Amino acid sequence: MRFLTLADVAETLNISSAQAYALVRSGDLRAIKVGGRGQWRVEATELEAYIERAYQQTAQSLDAAKHSSDLR
Repeated sequence: MRFLTLADVAETLNISSAQAYALVRSGDLRAIKVGGRGQWRVEATELEAYIERAYQQTAQSLDAAKHSSDLR
């Protein structure tokens, strides 16, 4: 499936629909509005890219925390 609903995104990330919407509104997760009612859709590749960025940010945070504790 190429496009996912925000409910699909929420289920994949194990978060609420409101949290998925917040990711889109903040620009952290790219999405498009489709149809006359403006329903949000997230391309599967965009969700995968978001997950990869989250892994990288987490690793950087852990590295920074490790280095700051090494300096003590």
